[in-house]
Amino acid sequence: MLIPVFGHAGDGNLHPNILFDARDPALAARAWQAAEAIFEAALDLGGTLSGEHGIGTLKRSFLAAALGEEVLALHRAVKAAFDPQLRLNPGKVLPPEREQGRFPR
Repeated sequence: MLIPVFGHAGDGNLHPNILFDARDPALAARAWQAAEAIFEAALDLGGTLSGEHGIGTLKRSFLAAALGEEVLALHRAVKAAFDPQLRLNPGKVLPPEREQGRFPR
């Protein structure tokens, strides 16, 4: 497994890319563990998970850890106000309640 890191030196925005063979279940499990460790380290060091394109579906289960429960509740309220029938980009922005705080496997 390789983890090359790209980024923007001026603002400290790093993009680690975990390269692995997803057909190998043991390697895939190690890759998810590495991703989880990278995300947790970023938050523990006072960083953010969001790059210039947002948090994305890969990291959305960490949204509560990154923003805090109160801010996540505000996000849910805004989503409910503008999209009460959940038709806009369903399941993409906010993590389901069961996903919060865990990396989806």
